[in-house]
Amino acid sequence: MLALLARHRRLMVVRGIMAVLFGILALTVPGVTLIVLVLLFGGYALADGVVSLAVAFTSGQHSGLAGPLLEGLLGIGAGVLTFVYPGLTAISLLVLIAAWAILTGIAEIYAAIALRREITGEWRLGLAGVLSLVFGVVLLRDPAVGAVTVVWLIGIYAIVFGVTLFALGIHLRRPAQEITGA
Repeated sequence: MLALLARHRRLMVVRGIMAVLFGILALTVPGVTLIVLVLLFGGYALADGVVSLAVAFTSGQHSGLAGPLLEGLLGIGAGVLTFVYPGLTAISLLVLIAAWAILTGIAEIYAAIALRREITGEWRLGLAGVLSLVFGVVLLRDPAVGAVTVVWLIGIYAIVFGVTLFALGIHLRRPAQEITGA
């Protein structure tokens, strides 16, 4: 699994940058309508899912693919559902985002645990997973919060999650050099 992550560390950095940009957009436009929020989330989830699937299908390995494959399918599924049903109510959107965050968090925690013996700093991926999990649970606990509050929560979550993934991608530079010999 370390070889897979190290080989695709740049994609992890790209995922982190995408999340930070999405978060900044959500924070700078807090009065965004629900439909725009739906489309922003759908685009982010779809792009994140495609990047995760790219990692899974271009790795040339069979072990360690469960995490990226699951994340990719969940991201694409959440993105497609969001675009197919853009008239979702705020509560439905929150439940969809919460479920996606919880399942993604579980997949990331699983991957971090699998990496414990292979790399130092795996806690970054575990932290991203815990943040996803906590974010999802908080949204499920009180889905009736206002739309602007949700935009702020999503923006903050995306920025923290993105910075964490970006940091992990940078941290994987040394293992990538050791694996490739570069």
